[in-house]
Formats: sequence, C-alpha cells, structure tokens
Amino acid sequence: MRRRFLPIDAYICLALAFLVSLGTGYAAGHLAETAYERELEEHQPVDGTVGGRADETVFRAQSVDDLLNHDTFTIVSPGIHYKNEGAGFHDGFSFYSVELPNGERIAARINGESVQSTGDSIYSGDSILPIGCVVWDDLTQDEMFLNQIEYRDPLTRRDFFVDMVGNTAVLAEDLALETPKLMTQVLTVFIFYPIFHMIGSKLEIFPPYFVFRNKKQK
Repeated sequence: MRRRFLPIDAYICLALAFLVSLGTGYAAGHLAETAYERELEEHQPVDGTVGGRADETVFRAQSVDDLLNHDTFTIVSPGIHYKNEGAGFHDGFSFYSVELPNGERIAARINGESVQSTGDSIYSGDSILPIGCVVWDDLTQDEMFLNQIEYRDPLTRRDFFVDMVGNTAVLAEDLALETPKLMTQVLTVFIFYPIFHMIGSKLEIFPPYFVFRNKKQK
C-alpha cells in the first residue's frame, strides 16, 4: 500500500499557523470568559419568578391537574430522585423525567442553582425544585428526545413540559468558553496557512502552488 505524505512546506506552514492560532484562541477564550461572566450576572435567578428558589408560599404541585391549574408552582422530590429517572436533550436544553407525588411523570428543565435540599445533603431529605410553569409543546415531534427521557418509564403527558429555568437559561460553561476558542483556532489555521505559504513562495523557500506562465504572441 502506497502512503502519501504532505510535503515539508505544508508541515511548516501548518505548524506556523497553529502557533498563531494559540494566540488567537487565547484571546477568543478570554473574551468568551468575560462575556460568559456578564451573561451569568444578567441571568441570575430571582426568587419568586420562574427559575428562582421556591419559598413556603409557592404552591406544591401533587399532580398534572395541579400543574395545569396554577400559573406557577414547585415540585418536591425525594433526594435527587428527579435526576435519576431519565433525561433527554430537547430544543437546546437538558430535561429530566420528574415524578410527581401522585406517581404521574412529566418532562422538566430545571435550574440546578435554585434547587433547595431539606436534608443535611442532597442525598437526604427532599429537594424543593425551582418555581416552574407549564409550557405547551408537542414532545412527540422529537422522537429521539422521547427515546432518551422515557428509557425507564413513559411520560404521563407529552403535550407540554415544565419550565423551571425561565430567564436564567445560559449556555453550558464548556460550550460557552471552548466553542469560540476552538472555532477561532480552526479559522486562524485556514487563514494563515495560505498566507505563510504565499510568503514562503515569494521568498523562494517553498515551491509555489500555482505557476502562471506568460505566453508570447508570435
């Protein structure tokens, strides 16, 4: 089997472009971190609103009927039970399969920062989930999501989900910080590789990719 290798000039240009990308990636990462911190400040959960912590005045839902008959509510779940009964990714967010006290099951996206534990740790006592509201959405249109979240038990209702995030939603930290950095580095390599090769060709260090010959008219 014949093996094909890149010419030495290609390796040199790639190495130089990669070195430049380290600098642009660092700058992009720093800008992304600043923007992410600002976004976190702007989306801090507010108690009393969807995604915020639920105090004793917030209605404790026991069933689907309770969810549908109240504008806002909370759900009390044993320990971290709400995290262990199935999860899925839908419309850009992670959802959990949450069992209501009466045994019915719904899909919910949850702001983890606003979950309160009544025990000494998250494994003891109850978890008071953030304030939520019903959002109508035909979940049957996302078959992959249903396969994920219903891997143990089916949802009682598939025509809505419970939003316990609200305005607190932000991109996950790894996506918010690493994606701009990686994309900037890739773009830098694509831009600077031909630039370095063109400079090397002008200096007659590298062979040119394209040779233009002037044809003399007879």
